[in-house]
Amino acid sequence: MIAQYISKIVTPIVVFVLFSLICLQLNSAYANPKVLMETSKGDITIELYEKEAPKTVKNFLSYVSEGFYNNLVFHRVIKNFMIQGGGMDSEMRQKDPKAPIKNEARRGLNNNRGTLAMARTNVINSATAQFFINVVNNDFLNHTDKTSRGFGYAVFGKVIKGMDVVDSIAKVKTGTYNGFQDVPKEPVIIKNVSIVE
Repeated sequence: MIAQYISKIVTPIVVFVLFSLICLQLNSAYANPKVLMETSKGDITIELYEKEAPKTVKNFLSYVSEGFYNNLVFHRVIKNFMIQGGGMDSEMRQKDPKAPIKNEARRGLNNNRGTLAMARTNVINSATAQFFINVVNNDFLNHTDKTSRGFGYAVFGKVIKGMDVVDSIAKVKTGTYNGFQDVPKEPVIIKNVSIVE
């Protein structure tokens, strides 16, 4: 009688524990990729939203794998807005990127503080290598309609460690350099970007 009672209690618990372990293994198997961005101001770790923005993440990781971002700078910094990099060296010479990709902004990810998004021109599908990190919630950059202005900027990741570094970059003194505005007076160098295993 006692053995049957214990069996009735223990069996569901064992099943629950096994189910939980399987779920944990599945989640770890499908974990989002992460990158470590080493800068002259400190390290930033970013989680990439592979499911939500697959084309954008694939594009970004291809640049990372090729070392494209190494020794470029955050060339456009606007306090209480965002920091932008991934295209210029310290002399504000643009590095040649690959072909533009499709804008995935309409997938519903918002340009909130700490998120990583693709920079682009007024052309909707013009993003290549340049990206920016939002320092505040920038709702006006979110997708609202199909117009050039309303289509928005594709968010594809979020800073999970080193937001203090992002904030320190956002506070650097800026000026005009070689015809570009909002350029840090002292270059903020992206030393290396690597995939975190």
